[in-house]
Amino acid sequence: MGIRTINPTSPGQRGMSKSDFADITTDKPEKSLLRPLRKNGGRNNKGRITCRHRGGGAKRAYRVIDFKRNKFGVPATVKTIEYDPNRNVRISLVVYADGEKRYILTPQGLNVGDVIVSGTDVEIKTGNAMPLDLIPLGTMIHNIEMTPGKGGQIVRTAGGAAQLMAKEGNYVTIKLPSSEMRMVRKECLATIGTLGNAEFKNMKIGKAGRTRYLGIKPTVRGVTMNPCDHPHGGGEGKTGPGGHPKTPWGKPALGYKTRKNNKQSNKLIVRRRKK
Repeated sequence: MGIRTINPTSPGQRGMSKSDFADITTDKPEKSLLRPLRKNGGRNNKGRITCRHRGGGAKRAYRVIDFKRNKFGVPATVKTIEYDPNRNVRISLVVYADGEKRYILTPQGLNVGDVIVSGTDVEIKTGNAMPLDLIPLGTMIHNIEMTPGKGGQIVRTAGGAAQLMAKEGNYVTIKLPSSEMRMVRKECLATIGTLGNAEFKNMKIGKAGRTRYLGIKPTVRGVTMNPCDHPHGGGEGKTGPGGHPKTPWGKPALGYKTRKNNKQSNKLIVRRRKK
């Protein structure tokens, strides 16, 4: 996968870059693994906006991804590598020996024709999934479960990889891409390798309209609003927040702790990502 720059024919294309899609092998997704994806414009089940600046965007279908990798002992062959509009990492269509088809996240180095397998007695090879207790120290892993059997929840983005650092008792210690060190149950599954499409972070959107394709609407700064709309609003000329920055609802915007379930989560964090 590489990045290609656009030969500008308009000011909006100057500085724009896109993926060259060289690693994509087909543009037709597997129909049996597609589901409709309805837009909600950032609204919850009561119709109230709970996530601002969402709406519009290109129409897309959801691809059902196998995060659990729970088909143990059955080898699967990689048939295609495809683009997924719902995530920044490529997905691979794998066909198991019994004929079942599933989508998985594509690690770097996985090619069409490769054979992968999940289980407890499998080779340490890119794309194979196994319990953390059986993975050697220092191995790069992704799609890691936090609760046994629930499916991978962390390290699922393009270029992402965690490193297995230590094993002690019923827990293993992993180093996440954010540099946070965290303990996870040894029974949890993880997939070997680093996720592909790492160049994604180097792409430049280039124009405002391309952000709208993604379903992201413009964000208006609070200091340009009126006092009735935002705590930062009002004043003659350009003025700052006039105190600590706040959200539109008056809560502190910087450093304010909003994390839930602290007691269960904190005791498993060995070293935080923030110094």
